[in-house]
Amino acid sequence: MYQVGAGKADITPFMMDIGLMGYGAHWNVAKGIETRIHSRAFVIKSSGKTVVFVNMEICFPTILMKHAALEKLKQAGHVYADASFMLTAQHTHSAPSGYSHYFFYNMNTDGHRKEVFNRYVEGIVEAVCEAEENCQPATLSLHSSAFDKDIPVAFNRSLRAYNRNPDIERKLNKNERHLGVDRTMRLLRFDDAQGNPIGLINWFGVHTTSMSNDNTKINFDNKGYAAQYLESYLKNKGTGDPITIFAQGAAGDVTPNFVLDKKKKWLRGKFENDLESTKFNGKLQFEKAKEIFDESLVKGKEVKGEVDFNAMYVDFSNAKVDTEFTNGLPNQRTSQPCIGVSFLQGTREGPGLPKIGVQLFKFFDFFVRNYRKYIFSNFISYKERVVMMHTYEAQFPKVLALEMGDGRIFGTKRVRNLIMPGFVDPTIAGLKKLDRTGHMKQKPWEPDILQLQLIILGQVALVGIPSELTTISAKRVRGQLLSILKERGVTDIILSPYANGYAGYITTFEEYQQQAYEGGHTVFGKWTLAAYQTKLNQLAKELLDAPENRVRETVDDVKAGPRVVPSDKVWTGFNK
Repeated sequence: MYQVGAGKADITPFMMDIGLMGYGAHWNVAKGIETRIHSRAFVIKSSGKTVVFVNMEICFPTILMKHAALEKLKQAGHVYADASFMLTAQHTHSAPSGYSHYFFYNMNTDGHRKEVFNRYVEGIVEAVCEAEENCQPATLSLHSSAFDKDIPVAFNRSLRAYNRNPDIERKLNKNERHLGVDRTMRLLRFDDAQGNPIGLINWFGVHTTSMSNDNTKINFDNKGYAAQYLESYLKNKGTGDPITIFAQGAAGDVTPNFVLDKKKKWLRGKFENDLESTKFNGKLQFEKAKEIFDESLVKGKEVKGEVDFNAMYVDFSNAKVDTEFTNGLPNQRTSQPCIGVSFLQGTREGPGLPKIGVQLFKFFDFFVRNYRKYIFSNFISYKERVVMMHTYEAQFPKVLALEMGDGRIFGTKRVRNLIMPGFVDPTIAGLKKLDRTGHMKQKPWEPDILQLQLIILGQVALVGIPSELTTISAKRVRGQLLSILKERGVTDIILSPYANGYAGYITTFEEYQQQAYEGGHTVFGKWTLAAYQTKLNQLAKELLDAPENRVRETVDDVKAGPRVVPSDKVWTGFNK
């Protein structure tokens, strides 16, 4: 039998007009609180090993947030291995920003906000400490079920890219977008020795973007409402005070929005009022989770077996890819992180840069590339020239807008002199201002060294991935890991994205060629998924060996230094 404890903490910070993380829109700021946001934690122990699963109602966690929480927990008497502690988020776009230590994710908060960072870390620690105090003998069971096809809970927002994949059952038309997603919810239930529920974690992939980018209140979005509804339901049944986590699944190309708003010209949920649509989608997820939870008493598979874990840090700015994942093409690598123009365009549920700005980027892209290749390249070192050419090759056919490793926008490090005038968009004007004041010097602008993680609970494997996977990317990763881990009795692979950090999307090679929004934000280039698969293979195969025979990569092994745990030189904007 396992020992399990659950905890929950309020992590809501509030400062008037602080930017909300997710949409990147300069007007998307907090002017009030619609719902408070929380951190929820489960501590699971067996045979002398402990693992921790934490989920936060924010856009994504950071590796520094995790390290800071581990240090504070150590001071409180709770010591955990880095590899055993999985920190995740349900990905709401309506929680306060400023907690990252990377420029790109702090643009709409004028730099790092210690108040937000500290509040989030304190909330993690509080939830885990409560879970430790409540640890008790428990049983675990796993059950899953798919939403009926007519339930309007999730839709593929990038169907052209999805249809490029050779491993889909068939190509879908625009009226079948609801079929281009993984409609299965997976639920892990925890019960005490008397059969009373301690809580649950469920995983289902749908973006927490029911609240649009014109929202100005802190809101935990659809998954937050789902958790609230289920916790209230279970409490009212007289089953104590269970903790329920609505974690993310493969949400990269999945939206809750499916109605074209004629006024806003973008997709919304069922109702014109975003708040009502958010609650509606949350209720759909709540009802499915309640159904699975109740069925699990009869149909659920009891989880039995040892607890185990493994993790590694990977430099994804230069990760070698196995030919197994490149159709035999040798010597392929990822490159420094780059953002494409298609990302700046936004999606149909949240438009980005105006069309005139997008067209200017595309018009000048050809000239900038050739200028750098054939003219400017004569004045730089051979090493720099090789890096530049590799970046172009690895990122093709992406039209590069931001080179996050070198700190360039549209090919220049002097953003203040960017050919696009500030009046085209306030974001461009803001970037020019930040460059003039020296706040774009710290590089890279987003993390390139990330942690991959595997936690084993009996026959279940939880996979921590610091990005958002598309539907088919996730399908491929689950299949490859199951083929390896079945040797040690694993029957179920559960992917947990937005874990321990964040660096954009993971599209398939085929989807990347479309260069839709998701491909534009697959920052390490066309071999991003292949690189993840290569390293996850290594991580899984190590779990087949005894712990003493495993070779784990640490932060020092990939020379991460301040790039993973930022130093005092980190950009702090106007809030030093």
